[in-house]
Amino acid sequence: MDTEEIKLKMVQEEFHNGIDAVAKFNPSVTFYGSTQIKEGNEYYEKVRNLAYRISKELNFAVLSGGGPGIMEAANRGAYEAGGKSVGLTIRLPNEQKTNQYVTNEIPFSFFFTRQSTMSYATEACIFCPGGYGTLSELFDILTQQQTNKLGRMPIILYCSEFWKPLENIVNDLLLKKFKTIKESDINLYKIIDDEDEILEIVKNSKIRNGEDALK
Repeated sequence: MDTEEIKLKMVQEEFHNGIDAVAKFNPSVTFYGSTQIKEGNEYYEKVRNLAYRISKELNFAVLSGGGPGIMEAANRGAYEAGGKSVGLTIRLPNEQKTNQYVTNEIPFSFFFTRQSTMSYATEACIFCPGGYGTLSELFDILTQQQTNKLGRMPIILYCSEFWKPLENIVNDLLLKKFKTIKESDINLYKIIDDEDEILEIVKNSKIRNGEDALK
């Protein structure tokens, strides 16, 4: 078996094992955000508290990439609430360490298999302040929903101070000036700061079970 065949087999196994594993944590909410935002930071504490409430009040599993920063904050909130705190971790050259608040780990070698699995069966996605990786994951999911390749689910952009400037670029540049997106594409996400509003959206979200994922 040559190198390419080995990689293909690894990809197939990751998809199969990852989807089987994540399907056990239902219902769930997936958090995305920066590794650079540490304990004590305003956004870290907000995410920690929001994840705590989602876990405690709604009994939803909390999923993240399992690393430091915002991912740790989300897992920590769920862990402190006594809920399911799941980390879909990735092997990196600099060996990103799984945060200590993950109760269930699902390991991956490839970003694209992990990214697909993270949105496969979750009931809602919450995007927090982040960098290139977070933006890549956001626009990937928005594109899949825009093209009807991924079933509709709430996409919440948490912390408006971070997301509003990006929304202005999307509106002014993509929608109005160059017309590279449609007016309806703006409705694929919501920017929300209020925790109670987020909990209400999550509570009323459709149970997906992966049935409408990756069409």
